[in-house]
Amino acid sequence: MVNAATRFLSALTEEQRARTTFAWTNDERLNWHFVPKDRKGIQLRELGVAQQHLAQGLLGSALSQRGYLKATTIMSLEQVLQDLEGAGRRFPRDPGMYHISIFGEPSAKGVWGWRFEGHHLAFNFTLAGGKVASGTPTFMGTNPAEIRKGPRAGLRTLAAEEDLGRQLVTSLPEKLRAQAIIDSKAPDDILTVADRKAKLDDARGLTLGDMPTAQRDLAIQLIREYVGRLRGELADVDFAKIEKAGLKKIRFAWAGGLNKGDRHYYRVLGPTFLLEYDNTQNDANHVHAVWRDFNNDFGLDALAEHLQGHHGK
Repeated sequence: MVNAATRFLSALTEEQRARTTFAWTNDERLNWHFVPKDRKGIQLRELGVAQQHLAQGLLGSALSQRGYLKATTIMSLEQVLQDLEGAGRRFPRDPGMYHISIFGEPSAKGVWGWRFEGHHLAFNFTLAGGKVASGTPTFMGTNPAEIRKGPRAGLRTLAAEEDLGRQLVTSLPEKLRAQAIIDSKAPDDILTVADRKAKLDDARGLTLGDMPTAQRDLAIQLIREYVGRLRGELADVDFAKIEKAGLKKIRFAWAGGLNKGDRHYYRVLGPTFLLEYDNTQNDANHVHAVWRDFNNDFGLDALAEHLQGHHGK
């Protein structure tokens, strides 16, 4: 990531670099969202072809092949929305309206971070001492969740996130399914929205410890689908942290209908993390799917440990 960020910055003009870089302490680092809005940082559409390749190289330095494919497909859905909705929007549907921001100076020893963000896509990375301290919050969304007309009809970018969740809840024995389903109506969106610090006090749902082996395996597969957005070694670190906190303590909860096409929501809540999935908007054809770390979003927990260790030397 250091090399990719350095190459990207070196290819920018002085004016472009000024709009891309921020002090590490700038509050903008925590200012994330997934809706169309005014953002800081430089947009892909403002870059030349070679610069765009280097920007994509930075994104690819952090994501798995699967995660990168999902991210670039989500960006391409902006053109689908443009074709469906037409012109005249305040924030145009444009695959080039994704912003890159770098906080601090990329370094193998110091503390720095970067963000890649736009409609339905947000990646936040924090690095300290040559290691990735955090890769959350991460957000992916799709509208449409399934393209139903045109040359790309049938495309479901986040199909695994939807299908695994539904397979898990519908395969549970009836009594256990009743514990997992917390509401017959799905909320209108993910509950944590784009809060800077994720918090969810509602611990309803079915624990993995109470699930039969087959369903517990499905739940773990679902968790790995979210963790696996990041490249292999980063995903392994995240999953090891989840395991250490206790897999059996994790709770799965579902709200809404069980059939494909019904408005639905689910979440997987662990001692250290939360993933939320919601598909209710646009007649249940609009997905929001987020991955949060309760203490370490934006690297806040890891940075405290890093600074403590640094001052202790």
